[in-house]
Amino acid sequence: MVTRAESAAATRRALLDAAAELLDLGGPDAVTLREVGAKAGVTRGAPYRHFADKDSLLTAVASEGWERLADRVHALRTDPSRPASEKLRDAVRALVDLGRAQPHLHRMLFRWNDKRLGTLERLHRQVCGPAGDPDAADRAAGRFQEEFLAVVTAVAGERGAGHHGALLLAGAHGIVDMEHGGHLGADRWRTTADELVGTLVRVVVEAGER
Repeated sequence: MVTRAESAAATRRALLDAAAELLDLGGPDAVTLREVGAKAGVTRGAPYRHFADKDSLLTAVASEGWERLADRVHALRTDPSRPASEKLRDAVRALVDLGRAQPHLHRMLFRWNDKRLGTLERLHRQVCGPAGDPDAADRAAGRFQEEFLAVVTAVAGERGAGHHGALLLAGAHGIVDMEHGGHLGADRWRTTADELVGTLVRVVVEAGER
């Protein structure tokens, strides 16, 4: 027999999966509690029992997105069979892959500071409905950053990790934006996204060898 807690967890999971799918299809504007509930096949009031509002739901989606990225980089970092430069290359590729496969989620994650709640918004969620954990996305993003910096540090050294980590993130975002804008065609620049990732990583490797 399914317990009430198990039923609630299953409903929440269905709502998050539906929200993520709607986000992939149409961006944040496509994600409303009504549409999410309909797509998840739950009662009209169910979404409001789990999430105070749309931003609360998107916060949970963002938290899971950051956690998946952090898990992927952690798996790379702790793989003893691979050299540090390969781990770094694939960590950067993870960012590019996310931007290719889920561009709306990618943009939402890396513009997360725009979504941070002020005092009034926090109070509204506490009074009007289940607030969830508004800081969860920040913590998950911090976990990703720690994992990514650890991979960079293994190549560039501790002193240059922050600088080169920021360089790699900026490069990955630029590659994704150019691809989506149709500005990275091989006929124009005679290169590919993967070649650009390789160049970025070589810059960091060479810096770490000096």
